[in-house]
Formats: sequence, C-alpha cells, structure tokens
Amino acid sequence: MKILVVNCGSSSLKFQLIDMENEEVLAKGKCDRIGAAETEIGNPFIDYKSIKMEKKIIEELPLPDHVAAFKTVIRYLTNEKVGVVNSLSEISAIGHRIVNAGPFFKESSLITPEILERFKTKSMPYAPLHNPPALQGINACYETMSEIPQILVFDTTFHQTMPERAYMYGVPYEWYEKYGIRKYGAHGMSHQYVTEEAAKIMNKNLNEINLISCHLGNGSSITAVKNGKCVDTSMGFTPLEGLVMGTRSGDIDPAVLEFVMDREDMDIHEMLNTLNKKSGLLALSGKTGDVRDLKILRDQGDERASMALDILTYRIKKYIGAYMAVLGNVDCIVFEGGIGEHNPDVVKACIDGLDCFGLKFDDSHLDNEMYEGIISTPDSKIPILIIPTNEEIIIAREALKLIK
Repeated sequence: MKILVVNCGSSSLKFQLIDMENEEVLAKGKCDRIGAAETEIGNPFIDYKSIKMEKKIIEELPLPDHVAAFKTVIRYLTNEKVGVVNSLSEISAIGHRIVNAGPFFKESSLITPEILERFKTKSMPYAPLHNPPALQGINACYETMSEIPQILVFDTTFHQTMPERAYMYGVPYEWYEKYGIRKYGAHGMSHQYVTEEAAKIMNKNLNEINLISCHLGNGSSITAVKNGKCVDTSMGFTPLEGLVMGTRSGDIDPAVLEFVMDREDMDIHEMLNTLNKKSGLLALSGKTGDVRDLKILRDQGDERASMALDILTYRIKKYIGAYMAVLGNVDCIVFEGGIGEHNPDVVKACIDGLDCFGLKFDDSHLDNEMYEGIISTPDSKIPILIIPTNEEIIIAREALKLIK
C-alpha cells in the first residue's frame, strides 16, 4: 500500500511516496522557494530522489504557486526513468499536513465534501500563510487524482495536551467560549517525531523524556515537552506568534498595530498581511527572509542581514531559556527543520551564552551541514541534538489508520 504525503509550507512543498508495508520511502523531495522571483542568489527548484537513483536531481524551474509545484512532483513520480509508479492508481491515499484548523478539527479526518467545506469556510484564518497553499495542494490532487482518498492531518493535535495555563490568553473569557481564542501551536508532527526519536537516542521511555524541540525553518516554533507530551509551544492562535520568522513578525506589542494603522491609513487586513508576509527576517534585512541568502549577504558585509540573523538567534535563545524554567529538568535540546538541520553555525549562536546551564556546543561540527545526532561536547550537562524531522511518516501513519 503506497501513500503519498504532501506537506505544503508557506514557500515549499515537501513530498514522500511511502510503501507502508515496511515504511520504505520510494521517492521523496521538495519544491522550494515557491512563489519567489528568480534571482542571482537562488531560484525556485525541485529536489527529487527515488530508490531507482543513485543521486538526487535538482532542477531549477518556475514555481509560481503550489499547484505548479504539485504537478511537477507528479511528473517526476511517473517518469519512465526516475519515477516509482506506472500509474497514479497505485497510490492508495494522499495525506495532507494542515498547520492549524482552529477548534474545528482535533484529529485527522478523511476528506469528504462536508469536511472540505468546513476546512475552507472555518479554518482558513487560523494559518493564513499555510492553509491556502494546503488547499491549493488538495485541489491540485483532485484535478489529477480525484478517485484517491485524501486525509487531513493536523499539526495542532500534538499540542492538545497543553494545560490551560499555557494555552489561555489574558483576554475576555467570552472570546474563548464564543470563538475558541486560545493558543493552538503548530509543527506538531515535527515536534512529535523528534520527541519519539530523541527518546530512542537518549535511551528513555517516551513517557519519561523532557526536552525542548526547536523547529527552525521559514516558519519556526519551539515546544516544551514533559514526559513525552507538549506542555507549551511558541506559536499561538495562528502561526504568527512566537519567534521572528522568514516573513512573520513573531511576538509584538499589539498596540503597535493601532499606532501604525492610524498613521499609514491601513486597515486590519492590510496590517495582518504585512505581519504575515512582509515582516520577520525579510523586513529586517530589507532583501530576503531566507537564512541561506542572509548568510551570504552577511559574509558580504551587509549589516542588516547580520542584524536579522542576530535577532533570529537571540529570540530562539530566549525561548529556550524560558522553557528550561518551565520544564525544570531537561534531558536534551533538539534542533530540526531546514534551518535547524543544516546550519550548525546558527545552532551554535542559539546556544552561546547558555554555558551557565551547562550547555556546550562541539565546534568540530561547524563545517558539517549534514550532521545528525549529538552536537554537544561529551561534558555538556544537557545534550544538544540535531534530528532531521520526518513529518511525512507521521502523516502517512495517520492516513493509513483512516483508510483501513
């Protein structure tokens, strides 16, 4: 039984085709920089690898939106030379990662017309950068593979174990009762996966491990895990809260909104569009929200790119310190996601200054952007790990449960 996992981010589409008999990945890859203009620094591209190939393919091509990205994926999966299926009918189900559906979905759901309508009409505002691309992916799948069951799998499920003191806001309680205003979190499948993997690495039972999971990418979040379950997370009612991200502001004084709106003659929709799509590292640097590009610009002497990276790592460090206080005892700190997995210099900057807590980064890993495992020194009181995340296998397992 083969399941195709489609994982749409705000500027990426990751995919895996998995044989669930043995959870073997038949093909995987990503379309990246979706919607970005072609530049000298980096162009949109697909990164593809199947079990038929010794080396992956990287092809630069226009990717104006997620529909174009999905059709590119299908073209590769069915290609005579590098594809792994002769027909799309070999695919038993498609699992979609959904960042945040608010109070309307708590568990994975098989898509029906009613479920899809509820998602379209109720859940869109809870992840304004991610839910629209996810819907594009769903629609693209229906255009090409209308007979194949599709499943919604929610990042918010892992965060359902947060206590009230972590998810409630200090606003009128009626807002919670009427509209479900509370913290929902995001990246739940990533935090779930690395928690399970970290427990194995640390030789601890899943229900006994305490850790801080740092999912760092174009969208980033940090989660405190106690006894294997989420007790707090940095993202909130939508993925706008928390860390400074690629194009999102993260934590901000709400009074700033009124102050600027009055002076710039903006309405609330224009403001939220700015906070979601025109802020964060992009706004700080004035050029790009991509850490890969920021590092190039910093090394070329760009002061605003350097400032943006400094602000990024400073905010991460603050959350790590806060969650150390929440947990009391921390068994390990885990970094994952595109930034967390491939930028050891960024990870080191997030840890620098925390030596008072016994954290010690092993500088021998600074030149290895593909390392996974423990990156702290043997005498570090709290191990620091890089674990490549695998949200796709969590999605595939959920999809399999629902179609059986």
